[in-house]
Amino acid sequence: MTQGSASGRPSTSRISRAAARRRSRTVVAAGAATLAGALIAGGATAGTAGAATPPPPPTATGAQSLALSPSVRAELLREADAATSGTARSLGLGAKEKLVVKDVVKDADGAVHTRYERTYDGLPVLGGDLVVHEAADGSSDGVTKATDATIKVSDTRAAIAPSAAERTAVSAAKSAAGDEADTTATPRKVIWAASGKPVLAYETVVGGFQDDGTPSKLHVITDADTGKKLYQFQAVRNGTGTGQHNGKVTVGSTKSGTQYLLKDTARGGHMTYNLKHAEEGKGSKFLDADDVWGNGKPTIAQTAAVDAHYGAAKTWDYYKKVLGRNGIKNDGKAAYSRVHFSNEYVNAFWDDECFCMTYGDGEGNKKPLTSLDVAGHEMSHGLTSATANLEYSGESGGLNEATSDIFGTAVEFYAKNSKDVGDYLMGEKIDINGDGTPLRYMDKPSKDGLSYDYWSSSIGQDDPHFTSGPANHFFYLLSEGSGRKVINGVTYNSPTKDGRTVKGIGRAKAEKIWYKALTTYMTSTTNYAKARTATLKAAKALYGGTSVEYKAVDNAWGGINVR
Repeated sequence: MTQGSASGRPSTSRISRAAARRRSRTVVAAGAATLAGALIAGGATAGTAGAATPPPPPTATGAQSLALSPSVRAELLREADAATSGTARSLGLGAKEKLVVKDVVKDADGAVHTRYERTYDGLPVLGGDLVVHEAADGSSDGVTKATDATIKVSDTRAAIAPSAAERTAVSAAKSAAGDEADTTATPRKVIWAASGKPVLAYETVVGGFQDDGTPSKLHVITDADTGKKLYQFQAVRNGTGTGQHNGKVTVGSTKSGTQYLLKDTARGGHMTYNLKHAEEGKGSKFLDADDVWGNGKPTIAQTAAVDAHYGAAKTWDYYKKVLGRNGIKNDGKAAYSRVHFSNEYVNAFWDDECFCMTYGDGEGNKKPLTSLDVAGHEMSHGLTSATANLEYSGESGGLNEATSDIFGTAVEFYAKNSKDVGDYLMGEKIDINGDGTPLRYMDKPSKDGLSYDYWSSSIGQDDPHFTSGPANHFFYLLSEGSGRKVINGVTYNSPTKDGRTVKGIGRAKAEKIWYKALTTYMTSTTNYAKARTATLKAAKALYGGTSVEYKAVDNAWGGINVR
């Protein structure tokens, strides 16, 4: 969130914060992220070097997304924008409805998938997003909608004033945003369509701080006629990790006058800033005289910056070289990173508003949470926001968190960093539990004592960090299969709900299936049942409807009780 929207933070116990978070089921997420250590081109330089050379990118199949240059993507977006009126008519939308182009994906076979937001009588429709699919010959190939409900309300005149909605929202947010909860802007009028019949509503954004000191940006939806709270979701997404374990690595830097600036011009201009324990603003630039950054210890501020900068670079390279995606928004532009947030902050988070990743320094300010896990996880929250924009609540919230875990894991394997080898353990380097155990396990999520192994109709009521368990479990089963095995020195033993045997298809294929499902067939309201449908569609598009991969996707979902 915009840090200027709140002042101060709630007090927390320095000694037992991690244990308290686990008891209260509010432990934060971790991802795994890394990236190839290629030398910087185009006038940029590289600081200390290290990571292994990544494998060459695989050949794209017909339905695999193409890597679009910024100019080609911009042209596709312009074409889609010029045709929104005709597209709306072809979809049978009402006269008061308009489409707003958000993203476009083009496949190797020429198919195009255009993602739209929707408005009604000039008001944003939350939960009204959709994806229009067009075959290579220009013919329609269907549409994926966040809601099948007809978008219509009797009128757009609210019975209650924005101030009343604001009071309701602040009151509802106290438990999530703390006593310092306060609104960051006047409530905006919207059409709420994400959970049933569309209604006229207010969306109020409430700032403050969560229990562990993470900034809060809670979106509260209230009925504009009755004032009743309809929904809420948290826009600041968390992760956990620790720095100082990437070893000697390459970081992107560039000459700035007589010094060097920590700016990666080869990767969208990503920069890492020093907050110096502030809780707002962007922070100051990292400059260095000899282009040798950090010393592997928290005694100097650069060390955390190296880890954060390297992690962002690794994630960028994975997106581009494996998934064919040019940055988080696929527009060639980078987010930025901020390190040394607050004081003894044991967390990290992604914020859509600043389009940035932020890291605390951990207990005693001695363990910056800047590991590869965290960088990949947080950057992937940005990926989800730029594509399906899975609501951070209910089952879609669990899928949002799982997406960050899945791609964080993928990046960690991709990087081949000897200091942090690839595994299916989340946050294994941070020791947040104090006993050397990971934060989460993808092969059997319940081993953390909090997460779910399998889907049930009630899991959507819990924290997204724990309801991500079934999707993480699905990804592991699809990648590696059920049963006992040892991978990179780690022993796994993954069960299934009904005892069935699941044969994995390999992590590389599982990654591509999830990515295509996220970017092409998922929407803001996707739940576990719809995620199954989306991944089956993705597997069919990539490998065929009678393929081993398609059948494996179906079998893996069955293994976690989603049918």
